[in-house]
Amino acid sequence: MDSLVVTVFLVFLLAGAVKGVIGLGLPTVAIGLLALVMPPAEAAALLILPGVLTNIAQSLGPHLRPLLRRFAVTLLALVPGTLAGSHVIAAGAAALPVLGAALLIYAAWGLATPHFRLSRRWERATALPAGLACGLMTGATGVSVIPAGPWLASLGLTREELVQALGLTFLVSTLALAAALAWQGVATPGLALGSALAVIPALVGQRLGSLLRHRIPPLLFRRLFFLALLLLGAQLAWRGFS
Repeated sequence: MDSLVVTVFLVFLLAGAVKGVIGLGLPTVAIGLLALVMPPAEAAALLILPGVLTNIAQSLGPHLRPLLRRFAVTLLALVPGTLAGSHVIAAGAAALPVLGAALLIYAAWGLATPHFRLSRRWERATALPAGLACGLMTGATGVSVIPAGPWLASLGLTREELVQALGLTFLVSTLALAAALAWQGVATPGLALGSALAVIPALVGQRLGSLLRHRIPPLLFRRLFFLALLLLGAQLAWRGFS
């Protein structure tokens, strides 16, 4: 038990640092690493409070109301999608190959950094499917960055708008995930306490990451981060299929 506590502390410290440096990656790193030592559903449950608190801070700002109006359909669609996808994560080992595949796709997208732009017409047409797909992925793996990250990045948002929009998406998806895990009977008092304790290393790591942001070349860090995710995703996918 002591070794598991230390592992959880170090994982959230690292995940918080990654988020502090590049502005995202807390759930991806935390769930990806914790899934090596515990069921993905339990890892996702530990993420709830750190995810909610860090994303509240990220979603606040001058663009909050316009973004809420613009992405209302997508944010609402996250909820039923997450509830539907939660059957996968609750099944235990069945979530490992899905999580591994999600990390592989995310890492490949991050390394390739493709540049494409959706028009407002296509944004409206894809708003509902994007929300449902993001919810399904959140419910199945606990990670919501695919397809939310690429979809939001294709809409021509300013840097500040994109950061806030990602925060809003991750906040809603984390709250929906909390409801889904409670519905599936995964969220126990012990995991709730663990989630509360995980807030401390996550915030400390985020602060350390923000201090390191100006010391590490962002492009180099992103490449190393996505290469590490590529290896982690391959390992989880292999474990899930073996």
